[in-house]
Amino acid sequence: MIKKWAYFLGLILFIATISSGFKTNKAKQFGKIEGFHLAEDEIINSTVPTIDETAKVNLVLPFTGKSFIGFKQAIAIKESQGLYKLVNPYGYMGKYQFGKTTLRAIGIYDTKEFLNNPRLQEKAFKALLSKNKWELRREIEQFDGKTIKGIKITESGLLAAAHLAGANSVKKFLHSNGNRGFRDGFGTSLKSYIKKFGGYDTSNIIANPQPKVPQDS
Repeated sequence: MIKKWAYFLGLILFIATISSGFKTNKAKQFGKIEGFHLAEDEIINSTVPTIDETAKVNLVLPFTGKSFIGFKQAIAIKESQGLYKLVNPYGYMGKYQFGKTTLRAIGIYDTKEFLNNPRLQEKAFKALLSKNKWELRREIEQFDGKTIKGIKITESGLLAAAHLAGANSVKKFLHSNGNRGFRDGFGTSLKSYIKKFGGYDTSNIIANPQPKVPQDS
């Protein structure tokens, strides 16, 4: 009788211990995860999977499709893993890796403030896109939809490539039928950016020859 009682008690304790290891999904906002930053109006809700779910699926980043938000975050992950305060060995800084010369061109002179101000970095990114879209306006009209070196040319791909290498390098690539390329200090090619970031919706970017970011951003 005592042995039966001890057996059932042990079984109950075992079941209770196993059950405590499983918890329900908890909602989490990707905007607050270290290494993946979003602007204030770009919070994406997702869930943390259970142990069983984790065993069945691979990790998937938040799906933003080919929207402008998707474009911004894809660039950010490639450039800095989405870290606003990152400064690389070549001195490029922030979520989108700006150089000092580029920042001055859009009216930003205080690099310390820039690194500590996510809102300012987001505005700077849009300002640079506006400037590059102006400088590449003729090339976008001429080459959009065409294929060069096996890569389909799109507006977003050209803007991304200009972010990496500058608008003049993009022009040289296009007008040489892809024979004049560019690689940055890490070996990243202009051509790879045109391909990787092609097909996103950047129609909301207005071409502007001299965009300036307000100092009170």
